Amino acid sequence: MQASCESVPGLVVAGLRGGSGKTIISLGITAAWNRMRIAVSPFKKGPDYIDAGWLSLAAGRPCYNLDTYLCHPAVVRNSYATHSHSCDIALVEGNRGLYDGIDTDGSTSTAELALLLHLPVLLVLDCTKSTRTMAALLLGCMHFDPRIRIAGVILNQVAGSRHQKKVTDNIEQFCRIPVFGAVPKLGSEDFPERHMGLVTSAEHGFSSQALASVEKMANDHIDLKALYRAIINDCDTAQKIHADSDSPDKVSPGGGFFEPDSLPKNPAHDQVVIGVVRDSAFQFYYPDNLAALENLGAKIVFISPLHQKTLPDVDALYMGGGFPETHAPQLAENTSFRDHLKHLSQSGLPIYAECGGLIFLGQSICLKDKEYPMSGILPIWFGLSIKPQGHGYTRVLVKHKNPFYRTGEMLKGHEFRYSKILKIDFQDHEMAFSMERGKGILDKKDGFFKNNTFGTYTHIHALGSVSWAPSLVEKARAYKARRYP
Repeated sequence: MQASCESVPGLVVAGLRGGSGKTIISLGITAAWNRMRIAVSPFKKGPDYIDAGWLSLAAGRPCYNLDTYLCHPAVVRNSYATHSHSCDIALVEGNRGLYDGIDTDGSTSTAELALLLHLPVLLVLDCTKSTRTMAALLLGCMHFDPRIRIAGVILNQVAGSRHQKKVTDNIEQFCRIPVFGAVPKLGSEDFPERHMGLVTSAEHGFSSQALASVEKMANDHIDLKALYRAIINDCDTAQKIHADSDSPDKVSPGGGFFEPDSLPKNPAHDQVVIGVVRDSAFQFYYPDNLAALENLGAKIVFISPLHQKTLPDVDALYMGGGFPETHAPQLAENTSFRDHLKHLSQSGLPIYAECGGLIFLGQSICLKDKEYPMSGILPIWFGLSIKPQGHGYTRVLVKHKNPFYRTGEMLKGHEFRYSKILKIDFQDHEMAFSMERGKGILDKKDGFFKNNTFGTYTHIHALGSVSWAPSLVEKARAYKARRYP
């Protein structure tokens, strides 16, 4: 179903707080529209891998993250325009409450993103034990920043038809905002939660069944056609997005801005192979990070320490985050893979690891008094806490010389972990990062490295940390040259 306007219309799905139900609503709408042959381009606001994975599954295409803390606003606009242009509609799932940001100006908030992209907002209201008050809260959101266009609302957690009618009547009378649907309380069996979000789509054994459930929910309780028509009618604002994206600035393969003649030259015979560790234990990768490596001439090969005995022939290795603790017995049992990885690290293979990847580089992880050996490359012993040990944005100063970043460089990223350090053996110069925001590995230090192996709790986004992808590709090229002079 092709939209009738020149630009791609879109909407931001937001809530009044985290846990209000916007993820389930976003998934249901996306899956249902997709089934109706409406091509949906999904986006996730903020640093999030789990919701993005589910949205990608629901839409049948990659979900890209949009974050004005990690990336320049012009880069965010460019990413949105680039990845939505071939679709019928774009859906951006917000995070936390609509106006929640890192300061009193609302910086990095969902509202800020909606304004940046000139998109209307679909607000999800958790109506638990509330009726008329929901209209008051909605009025507050409408008047708090009149620039925000709230196109309509979805009522969530309604207790029945009487409850639904009371809330709807109050919203329509006092707010003059359309109610596009009312969703009853859903069981937790469809999306069991873990840590700071939903279980990853890669780990959910019934992902297709779970998506079918939320698709049915959307069809049964949301007026999907009316919602779609409302967003199409708002299409004139989308024209502004494409006008902005037609600016002369271009986004480089590794992020930032560049002049076309300054692109690195990568002849075919000089192509490097970068292994990416990806399976149900390690799935936290931004599509932009992998694309940045490929756009710089690297060939990506996916590797699984759960299923492969050794690593294939690669020139560098990228290990993202995930939940290795839930797969610790399998990872520990695969001694041939762990030994091979350690051997390659000692031989100088460039290895870049984030969070879960950092754990796998360590000596072991202790779970319920049982210790599981990891690859033994870095002298760190991990445990697991029941409370978050690092959660939020980070800002790091590159303080010491290391394999991947220039000293004095400032990077922005985020932490997302429950793991903790039980024991560590390091020299101060082996920690590349000084944390200006965030916790890091220990004592405001992060970026532990030995030889060409680098492990950090800080996740970076390639369109914001523009030196990362070129550095990893150059390290891979140098390693390849040493092996094949």
